[in-house]
Amino acid sequence: MLVLITYDVNTETAAGRGRLRKVAKQCVNYGRRVQNSVFECILDNAQCVMLKAKLSDIIDEDVDSLRFYYLGNNYKTKVEHIGVDRGVAADQTLIM
Repeated sequence: MLVLITYDVNTETAAGRGRLRKVAKQCVNYGRRVQNSVFECILDNAQCVMLKAKLSDIIDEDVDSLRFYYLGNNYKTKVEHIGVDRGVAADQTLIM
């Protein structure tokens, strides 16, 4: 299923900047960045639970936030894009 993950991490402190990097690094491991703090991730249920737990452990819930949008398996009819596209779509094969 396609999961859209958005986050807002308070970066007023060095600890906050560290959390921001950690959150972004975890998201990059599971999907692609489509905006500065927005990632599209193709995940199964187990991966989704694991990623949510990892991200929850990183953030400070008093000053940071995470949002998960579950677009399901038929997401191609639910996503519209206009403008420059960043990189390879989350469901496309990447050959390195």
